[in-house]
Amino acid sequence: MAHDHHHVERQPQPLKAKILTVSDGVVAGTRDNRSGAVLEQHLADAGWEIVESVATADGVESVSRELRRMTSDFHGLVVTTGGTGFGPRDLTPEGTLAVLDREAPGLAEAMRLVNPLGRLSRAAAGTCGTSLIVNTPGSSKGCVETIDAVIDVLDHAVRLLVDNYDPHPSESPAESGSDPS
Repeated sequence: MAHDHHHVERQPQPLKAKILTVSDGVVAGTRDNRSGAVLEQHLADAGWEIVESVATADGVESVSRELRRMTSDFHGLVVTTGGTGFGPRDLTPEGTLAVLDREAPGLAEAMRLVNPLGRLSRAAAGTCGTSLIVNTPGSSKGCVETIDAVIDVLDHAVRLLVDNYDPHPSESPAESGSDPS
């Protein structure tokens, strides 16, 4: 009986995630980082390996600087929490857009649809190197609701950043063949 030595079942490695809380109050120590802690637990429960969770001040420069550092030589998911609304210091989307190579508007749009307040969100999503960045609101409820809107496709999206042959979620590896589309 001939054996097919060319087909090797790949066991997916646990994907890594980092969390960036954007909040002047958290950095100053006048506010608890509740949304960062909730996101960390929620992503870990969903099977992500949390490798870093930090806070930075609101503002385009502080957010873009921290995102550049966090995504450097990193393959994984970076979730921000905070700074996506209309407040004068809510500049997380601008800081995120400054570092993105490619936007992923479908993710941001899906995240906005989970709650009527999503219409007030300016959140962005996209890729920076081999990292996927998504912005979530600063509320504990909002950050979980919005990440849940896309959690089912995030692992596939992150894997595609380094392996364009990752099977589509509706296909098994055998069905996907060699066509990466």
